[in-house]
Amino acid sequence: MSIENIIRDIKKKEVKPIYFLSGEEAYYIDYISDFIEENLIPEEDRAFNQSVFYGKDVDLQNVINLAKQFPMMGERQLIIVREAQDIKNFDSLELYLKQPQASTVLVFCYKGKSLDKRKALPKTIDKMGVLFESKKLYDNQVPDWIVKYVEGKNFKISPKASVLLSEFLGNELSKITNEVDKLCILLPAGSMISPEVIEKNVGISKDYNIFELNNALGSRDFEKVMRIIHYFAANPKSNPMVVVLSTLHGYFLKVMTYHFSPDKNPDTLATTMKVSKFFIKDYQLAAKNYPPKKISQIFELLNEYDLKSKGVNNPSTSEGELLKELVYKMMR
Repeated sequence: MSIENIIRDIKKKEVKPIYFLSGEEAYYIDYISDFIEENLIPEEDRAFNQSVFYGKDVDLQNVINLAKQFPMMGERQLIIVREAQDIKNFDSLELYLKQPQASTVLVFCYKGKSLDKRKALPKTIDKMGVLFESKKLYDNQVPDWIVKYVEGKNFKISPKASVLLSEFLGNELSKITNEVDKLCILLPAGSMISPEVIEKNVGISKDYNIFELNNALGSRDFEKVMRIIHYFAANPKSNPMVVVLSTLHGYFLKVMTYHFSPDKNPDTLATTMKVSKFFIKDYQLAAKNYPPKKISQIFELLNEYDLKSKGVNNPSTSEGELLKELVYKMMR
């Protein structure tokens, strides 16, 4: 069941006896459980009919015993178990779900992993209630997700700014929403979030970041590439070589995909390359500057310098100097 359907049903008071929220992406687990906590039980009844526990501090059997009780002066009771992944054994939950208390709603927040769907418990949960798996977004999905999240808060964000945030914050949605929420507090309603706004308020340089490095390499702007690399060398903690190499590999993999895509229509390319249509022209330029043979050589260089950064055939050269060597060879 999708998040939208879960929220819709709860608003319609079509409530299930159990919501088992699992998976690697904590944001959606918290989003659903927080919505249930804030909307299911009337505020005046929460002192008696709403309980929150943590997996490491509670015995599951005690939770089940409480779940079997009737609510006090209310329609239903709500029990939320956060960090439920710390519970070792769910055998008693399987037994309880054979005849759950109709007036009790159980919510388990099982973060970082999912139940083994080959076993009986997940099948029982899915039959009796909601078994939700919260999956991490792929890196290429994050910029569009940011755009939609920002629009949902009645603000706007430029494509470049959304990519800048995703490159800096990764695909951990809780981090992203925290930063976006801060910006929405600082800015007038309906404002445009630009790279300049991000640089001023989030601490990401709009000129010296991996996104700008990719663009500078793609356009073969040697001076700009070296300015960015010098900045990276002076700020190694903010720009670790392992992240730079990984991002460069992903960038040139997309350029190679551009080369071998039979349909050069921007909409088709955006889908094939898993990038925003807004950036297709940048990949088109990069493809002109880097034919497939050159990109194959770049992949070899990236592998070589990855090994050097780990000490293979490199007794003492710093990461900053290795990056300078690497980009010089890439652009020869």
